[in-house]
Amino acid sequence: MVHAEIGSVQVPGEESRCSSPQVKLFCDFDGPIVDVSERYYLTYQLGLAEIEAESPEQALHRLSKSQFWQMKQERTPDVEIAIRSGLRGGQIEQFLNRVKQIVNQPDLLAQDQIQPGVKWALSLLHQRGVQLVLVTLRQQIQATQILRDHGLEALFSGIWGTHDASAAYLNQAEHKAYLLDLAIQQHGDSSAWMVGDTEADVLAGQSLGIPTIALTCGIRSRSYLQKLEPTRIHADLLSATRYLMTWMRMPQALEL
Repeated sequence: MVHAEIGSVQVPGEESRCSSPQVKLFCDFDGPIVDVSERYYLTYQLGLAEIEAESPEQALHRLSKSQFWQMKQERTPDVEIAIRSGLRGGQIEQFLNRVKQIVNQPDLLAQDQIQPGVKWALSLLHQRGVQLVLVTLRQQIQATQILRDHGLEALFSGIWGTHDASAAYLNQAEHKAYLLDLAIQQHGDSSAWMVGDTEADVLAGQSLGIPTIALTCGIRSRSYLQKLEPTRIHADLLSATRYLMTWMRMPQALEL
């Protein structure tokens, strides 16, 4: 049962152009389009700082960003990250609760950056007639505003997101599958692909019978993603776009 409230936005003027697209690309937001690593690491630092202020005599081990991000990419449980940082007992739950409370605060959300090459990739896909549909567990209003701020909103024929601020951080696969299913019901699944950077994206696409592209530029490593057996693995959205451009020209000649 999905508890996240779901919403969608239909971009004006796109319906007629995309009524019979050559390819549909259902695309995740955090990871493929937006780099969230700085926000997640800063959230981790702030959570530790709060406990340090309460227990200045306790020696904590602050992970470097590369150490922290590597653990996130290998899907190391947050409890283990807390323990490796020197937290003990009730401090662990305090830290985890604090992280969930602040990770979506506006000043931290401002740390998110558009991934390199994304504007070029999305523009190229749009120009080639690919129907772009955003499917994200991020709050719909947040995702729409970021796309608008970067001049990317008009490239999407639909924006599907949630009204639950915690859904993206929790990243539950059943939520993503439910949301993707709603998007497919409206936009169709012929010549469709799902692209994302986590198990939620890959499992959602697989459960609905569409090929999946896993990207290693987000919060999961290549070795972790390989275990999920996606159709393809690429470094980033631009790399995936180059593959799709070739696949669109010669779909029968290429292995999915």
